[in-house]
Amino acid sequence: MRKTVHRHLGKVVAGAGIALAGTAAMIAVTLPGTAGADDTGDRNTGTGQSAPGQAQGAGQDQAVEPGVVQEAPPEGERGTGRDPLTEDELARVERIALNRQLLRSSEDVDGDRGPQTLGIDLAEPEADELDDPSAPRRADVTFYDYKDDTLVIKTVNLDTGEVEHTGTEQGVQPPLGRSENTEAMKILLASPLSAGLKADYKDATGKELTSPDQLEVDSMVFRAAPGAQPAALDRCGEHRCARLFPKALNGPWIDMRHLVIDLSARTVAELDR
Repeated sequence: MRKTVHRHLGKVVAGAGIALAGTAAMIAVTLPGTAGADDTGDRNTGTGQSAPGQAQGAGQDQAVEPGVVQEAPPEGERGTGRDPLTEDELARVERIALNRQLLRSSEDVDGDRGPQTLGIDLAEPEADELDDPSAPRRADVTFYDYKDDTLVIKTVNLDTGEVEHTGTEQGVQPPLGRSENTEAMKILLASPLSAGLKADYKDATGKELTSPDQLEVDSMVFRAAPGAQPAALDRCGEHRCARLFPKALNGPWIDMRHLVIDLSARTVAELDR
């Protein structure tokens, strides 16, 4: 497997730790009380609309079976060197990376066909290309397949329009994206364990809580620790699990740190306190 793919996997996990450190102080200051078990996981602060590169299945109808020659999608606006990926490049590399085989064999967080797109990043150059101004631009496209809980990273060469490398890992859990936060909140709101959240929301706003759209939602990946949680959460880490930090729009934070949503199993459990 290409060394840059391994570096990207490390960067994904490292980024989670940085996010956790940067938001722990905010939680301590803004969340009411001290309820909840000790945090286990990676914090993500994504809210609102999906960022570029996170739209699900962009251009999926242009994908083809493996081994079938396909004309590369139109290039559109291109960056140069180490410039950030342009909007056109982001859309193009996702279409290239999402071939028909991956589309048909995987599922996103909603259970729909095709993997969950987590992000698209400019890839690091090869070691022998560091001083080459004409080195090809590459992008690492990161997907999560909820069908078998697998992280998939594809490296796309923007010059040739080809997937140069594919890496897969299980048990690697990058921070959750905005659409995953939204789906986790939908699962929580459908559970009887959301009664406290709904009551606190009504106390704070005077309104009934019925939709994730009424909240801003931060999240943290939760990983199981032996003996530290109920058995229902033992597969968290292998499964994609989240702890949510909801905030009423223009209102207060609501402490839900004692609840964990297993997005893979679509269940909610309460941490032992």
